[in-house]
Amino acid sequence: MEPGGHGRGVSAVATKEQWLQMYAQMVRIRFFEEQVNELYTGGKMPGLAHLYIGEEAVAVGVCSALRRDDYITSTHRGHGHCLAKGAAVDRMFAELLGKGAGYCRGKGGSMHIADPETGNLGANAIVGGSTGIAAGAALSARMRGTDQVTVCFLGDGALNQGVLYEALNMASLWKLPVIYVCEHNRYGEYTPSDEVTAGDVTARPAAWAVRTDEVDGQDVRAVYATALGHVQRARAGDGPGFLLCHTYRFRGHHVGDINRSYYRSQQEETAWSRERDPIRLLGLWLIRQRMAAAAELERVEQGGRAEIAAGLQFALEAPYPDPGEVTEDVYA
Repeated sequence: MEPGGHGRGVSAVATKEQWLQMYAQMVRIRFFEEQVNELYTGGKMPGLAHLYIGEEAVAVGVCSALRRDDYITSTHRGHGHCLAKGAAVDRMFAELLGKGAGYCRGKGGSMHIADPETGNLGANAIVGGSTGIAAGAALSARMRGTDQVTVCFLGDGALNQGVLYEALNMASLWKLPVIYVCEHNRYGEYTPSDEVTAGDVTARPAAWAVRTDEVDGQDVRAVYATALGHVQRARAGDGPGFLLCHTYRFRGHHVGDINRSYYRSQQEETAWSRERDPIRLLGLWLIRQRMAAAAELERVEQGGRAEIAAGLQFALEAPYPDPGEVTEDVYA
C-alpha cells in the first residue's frame, strides 16, 4: 500500500504454534502487569508504573514479526514491549523492586528498562524521546552492513513532538530500516487526543513519503500481518514505515490514576474491556478455527500465572545492590 494507506486485510500468515505463542505472550504480559499493580498498591514497589493492560496485541503482534537481533525502543509504558521482545519476568520484577538482579541493576526502574541481548535499546520516559535513537540504530545497521530492523514504539502524545518529524524526514531521505509504531490509545495522560492533535494522523508520516498503515490494535492477527509487511520491506532496503495502531489502556495513565471519571466514563472502559480485549479476541478466534480448545487455553494461562509467581518470588528474595555501586554506570 502506498503512503497514506489505511491497513491491509488479515491473512493467516502464522502457524497454529505461532498463534498459540502470541496468545501466551499476551497472557504473560497481562498477568505481569496485574502483579505490578498489586506490588504498587501493597507498598512494595518504589515509584509509579504505567500499565500496558489492554494494549498487549500491539507489542506482541509487532515483536513477533522481528528477529532477536532486531532493535526496539520503548516508552514510559514499556513493560509489554520488553516482555514481547524477550525479557525475562524475574529480572523485570527485580528491576521494578530496585534489586541488583534487575536489567539495570535496580537503577532504572519501570521507565528505563533496557535489555541489549534481546535488542531492546531501552524504555524512555521522555515523550517522543526515543524517535531519534531509533533512527540512529537503523543508521548504525545500515553502516555496519547488517539487515537489522529497528521498531520505535511511541504513544499518540508523541505525535505533537517535533523530534518525531525530524526523525521521519531523516529516515525517509536515507531509506533507513526503521518502523515507527504509534500506539494510539485515545488519551495523552488525562486529555482526549482529539483535543490536542489536529488533522489526519496518517497524513503526517505520508507527507515524508513514509509507508503508512492503520490497523486495529486490539487484533493481534491484524497487527502481526501488517507489521510483518513493514519489517520485510525495511529489511529489503525499501525504507521506513509508520504503523498507526488503535488501542486502549484498560487502566489509568499510571497505577495511581484510580478515579478516572473526570476524563473518561466507566461505560467507555467497560465497553472496551468486554468487547475489545485482545486476549479474548484471539482466544475466541483460535477456538472457532479449531486451533485450540478452551481447556488448552486455560493450560496456557495457568502456565503464565506460574511463571509470573516464580519470577515475583525471585525478585522479592533477591538482594539490593551494594551501596558502593551507587556511582557506577553513571555518565552524567
